[in-house]
Amino acid sequence: MFTSPFRQTDRPAAGTAAPAAALHGHDLVLRYGGRPVVHGVSIALEPGRATALVGPNGSGKSTLLRALSRLHRVDGGRVTLGAGDGQPERDAALLSARQFAREVTLFSQSRPAPQGLTVAEVVAFGRHPYRRGFAGQTAEDRTAIDHAMGVTGVRDMAGRPVGELSGGEMQRVWLSACLAQDTGVVLLDEPTNHLDLRYQIETLDLVRDLVQEHGIAVGIVLHDLDQASRVADTLVLMRSGRVHAAGAPADVLTAENIAEVYDIRVEVGVDPRTGRLRIDPLGRHLV
Repeated sequence: MFTSPFRQTDRPAAGTAAPAAALHGHDLVLRYGGRPVVHGVSIALEPGRATALVGPNGSGKSTLLRALSRLHRVDGGRVTLGAGDGQPERDAALLSARQFAREVTLFSQSRPAPQGLTVAEVVAFGRHPYRRGFAGQTAEDRTAIDHAMGVTGVRDMAGRPVGELSGGEMQRVWLSACLAQDTGVVLLDEPTNHLDLRYQIETLDLVRDLVQEHGIAVGIVLHDLDQASRVADTLVLMRSGRVHAAGAPADVLTAENIAEVYDIRVEVGVDPRTGRLRIDPLGRHLV
């Protein structure tokens, strides 16, 4: 089972982690092959808050997340990084790759399973922004790696070759590598894909731990609207490369908004026991 990460008693040693930070996209225009796919979108990821991006396939949410991580070219607008203590914003494009990687990490859907490496060696990739030349791992590196494997439930697999892992197990290994990077901003692109029900929920709980216990700014792309409403403080509903609605999940995930964006009838209610939104799509056999 996942454990709650980043408690004051077991944080990696001081000096290894970036302070809480804010990541902002300002009027972003993004293209694929010359074709605009995101049209002047602004988004703010703030310390101690989870912002979920949702929308149908092709709405631009994953492209937007990749642009925030500097993995997709920005054709218009800019991405800025500001410290959580109110220091001036910096243009993310002007930071070195090492400096940016110490402050922002991305969990991507498209990472391959590297062959010939163990789980622990893959998780150690997360410490590369802190490495100096050919120097070996420091005590802080080893602490961060062990801690990240513990909170994602892969510590018992540390010595296993990653080529033997299932898709869901590999998903957790890459998530562990992202946590070992120990940044103030964490970007997650569909982190619950390929996971069984238990690990889906524990991954969402882990996101809330990052936000609530350590003040991390989290941006997360999800397809499951129930999961998005469960994990997000702010929800951004995208349609055709534009923001259709943004705000608190209960204000964004209305039956009207969902029907307009996804072209399907839904019923939206509130669970009387938990207070959570419940979204029920009405297919042809249920209408």
